[in-house]
Amino acid sequence: MWTGTTPRIKVLVIDDSALVRKNITETLALDPEIEVVGMANDPLIAMDKVERLQPDVITLDMEMPRMDGLTYLRQMHAKRSPVAVVVISSLTPQGSSVALAAMDAGASEVLAKPDGNTSIGALAAKLSFHVKAAYAAKQRTRHHPKAPFTPAVRPAQVSHPASHAKPGDRRLIVIGASTGGVEALRSLLPALPQGLPPILVVQHIPAFFSKAVAERLNTLTPYEVREAVNDEAILPGECLIAPGNHHLMVVADAHGYRTRLTQSPPVHHCRPAVDLLFRSAAQTAGAHTLAILLTGMGSDGALGMHAIHQVGGINLTEHEDSCVVYGMPRAAVNLGVVDKLVMLEQMPKALLEALAELPT
Repeated sequence: MWTGTTPRIKVLVIDDSALVRKNITETLALDPEIEVVGMANDPLIAMDKVERLQPDVITLDMEMPRMDGLTYLRQMHAKRSPVAVVVISSLTPQGSSVALAAMDAGASEVLAKPDGNTSIGALAAKLSFHVKAAYAAKQRTRHHPKAPFTPAVRPAQVSHPASHAKPGDRRLIVIGASTGGVEALRSLLPALPQGLPPILVVQHIPAFFSKAVAERLNTLTPYEVREAVNDEAILPGECLIAPGNHHLMVVADAHGYRTRLTQSPPVHHCRPAVDLLFRSAAQTAGAHTLAILLTGMGSDGALGMHAIHQVGGINLTEHEDSCVVYGMPRAAVNLGVVDKLVMLEQMPKALLEALAELPT
């Protein structure tokens, strides 16, 4: 946490729109822990300002003249820049594809760029939160460099027959993640075999981008991964990801479980929120619930894990040593509701072992 005695986080705002630059700057200026040290209308100007101003974080538009944001980000990544990057991308399928490439190139966070339907005011509640998350993630990775992405283990390497779903099986797997979570999911999900109980995922990402993430994951896994839709049956052997800007919850019906999507107010500045998924799982699946909380800033998911703990489910959290940001797992640990802390590369094995312990 920041205090009045610690240096403020220095931010450089890069966007070709003068209005967006002004609005982002004014929004961040409301947070006493953040200082906007400059603005730039394209990456070529930004290069000089980064050198002179030494920002901790930049907010980066993707579509700009002379050089696009993705090219600039890739150059920064190649030079191992110490500056954290928050991408602000358009809410379109094409923008989401570029945003996903931006995360591959080292962006810590992706937010939706204001358009005709939304204003920068819609970002105000969470913009400073994500700037702080990006800063925390960069600080950690500078001191604990991570190897290039590879799946934790191959599906054939991890197996536990008792973990596979059978007719009438009531077990449910729920996963929550935030900063660094897209990479963590790319490690965990492809390492899981087919035939497991259903998996529901809340990852803090904007609308449209969640679909791009689901489609990418679906190409890596031996089972189907896709965005959830409202009021659909939740089936074994599938992984459903919460759409951006919608809370995902689970409800019971005569045949098992169904999804419920809502746009009720954000929780912890987030929609979707992990807590809402976890609490609904506790209420609906009870002791048949396995919850996993991966890397992320803040405390979302901790209270949901408390609810799961109270009904006899099993809670696993990612170990501090493999987290990009050890915020959400730490909050759950501090509540005393975590059954096991697990390094990310060991999470597939731990997940299957925990499933085998749950009542079916």
